[in-house]
Amino acid sequence: MKNVGAVLIARTSKKLLKKYSKGRIYMFKFCSLYSGSTGNSLFVETPNTKILIDAGESAKKIVSALSNICIDIENIDAILVTHEHSDHVKGLGTLSKKYNIPVYANNGTWQAMPVQSSKIENRNKKLFNSNKSFSVGELKIFPFSIPHDAAEPCGFNIYYNNNKISIATDLGHIDSNIISKLENSSFILLESNYDPEILKCSSYPYNLKQRILGPYGHLSNILAGQAISYLAQNGLKSVMLGHLSKENNFPELAYKTVMNELIESNKDFDYSSFNLSIAKRYEPSPIIKLA
Repeated sequence: MKNVGAVLIARTSKKLLKKYSKGRIYMFKFCSLYSGSTGNSLFVETPNTKILIDAGESAKKIVSALSNICIDIENIDAILVTHEHSDHVKGLGTLSKKYNIPVYANNGTWQAMPVQSSKIENRNKKLFNSNKSFSVGELKIFPFSIPHDAAEPCGFNIYYNNNKISIATDLGHIDSNIISKLENSSFILLESNYDPEILKCSSYPYNLKQRILGPYGHLSNILAGQAISYLAQNGLKSVMLGHLSKENNFPELAYKTVMNELIESNKDFDYSSFNLSIAKRYEPSPIIKLA
């Protein structure tokens, strides 16, 4: 018997591809190249601007992933950094140095990643202030503070024309301030890191379990589902779940948990009109295309 969760995910991915490739030219694109506790890197594109968000895999793997979606690394205009943990910056210094790519990070993150920073030419070190907008080419970017055990972690709102893409991973909880940053998004990549019961029974040491469960750790499937349920009732139509733990989660469970929250919070919820997908861990996910 086929796994129902896997079938639903596959159908949703096909629905996304069909919806976003039918008879229109889409100018604002998003692709998760890698997503999970092992490494993270995202790609955003407009007609004249191409950026990466994080570089948490080796430079070689990121170049290969971009090639798989027909993007040349030489055309990347910037790399934005959410925070300094290795699963977000592993290939950062090498990419910037080898391909002369500007890197944008806030002061706390720059100070907290001296090894990566030492590889980056001074001319390519760009500073932004959290909670203050800046621009890269055609993109307007708003970095917002998030609760995570890093120096100065942030998520991003990325604007182009009338669309807004929001990125929020590595956050221990969601409060009203973060909800306000995610509202009115055309598409959100949101963390759905772990299942609490699997985590509690895992082989992780006690202190690591407490870190993940804590207010500056990671977001559980249930909390992700609750946030998405609220946002969906206020117009959100497209979400990709990301940064899934390899040890304490699996895609079908994350999908099922979030979908159950959506349905239970609104008995009349029409899931056929809502696009929920899962970011792949080791390869590019289907490209999300916005008008």
